[in-house]
Amino acid sequence: MKKTLAIAVMGVAAAVVTVIGFGGSAIGSMRERQQSEKAARGAYLVKIMGCNDCHTPWKMGANGPEPDMTRMLSGHPEQVGRLKAVRAPEGWEWSAAPTNTAFSGAWGVSYTANLTPDQNTGLGIWTEDMFISAIRTGRHMGVSRPINPPMPWPMYRNATDDDLKALYAYLRTIQPVTNHVPDYQPPAEATTSEAR
Repeated sequence: MKKTLAIAVMGVAAAVVTVIGFGGSAIGSMRERQQSEKAARGAYLVKIMGCNDCHTPWKMGANGPEPDMTRMLSGHPEQVGRLKAVRAPEGWEWSAAPTNTAFSGAWGVSYTANLTPDQNTGLGIWTEDMFISAIRTGRHMGVSRPINPPMPWPMYRNATDDDLKALYAYLRTIQPVTNHVPDYQPPAEATTSEAR
C-alpha cells in the first residue's frame, strides 16, 4: 500500500511538473502571439494613417513621386540636411521639400522624424510611455520641444491607448535606419539659415 501510494504521489508530482512546464511555454507562446497581433495592427494603422507620406523620403517613380520604401519611416534624409526657409507662393500657407520630409511655414522649418528603432537617430531609446505621451501632448519624447506642423498629432492624440501601443509595437519591428534628422528651425533661425 505504501509503495503504491508513493508511486501515485510521484506520478502526480511528475504530471504537475509537466503541466507547469507546458503551461510556461504556452504562456510564452500566447504572449508572442499577442505581441505579433499588436504589431500587425500597428502595421495596418501606419498604412491608413499616412505615416509613410511624410516620414518616408519620396523619390520619383514610374508614375510620379512615391515613398522610397528602402528608407521606410527614416525621416528627412541627413544627406539633404537643413534647408533654407521658403516663402509659400501667394494663396499658399506652407511649402514642402521634394522628399516630402521637410516643411517651411510660419512656424519655421520642420523635418520629419526617424521613426525606425535605430538606437541613436530613431525611436530606439523611446519607451512605449514616451511614444504615447508624445502623441497625446504634441511634445517630442512627450516632454520637450513642440511637434510642429504638418504632423497631425492633434488628430492622432484621439487614438485609443491600444492603437498607440500597436503603432509603437510595429515601429519596434521595422528595419532600423541610421539617419540623423536636422533639428527644427524656429522662424527667426529659418529665415537666416542656408541650405547645406
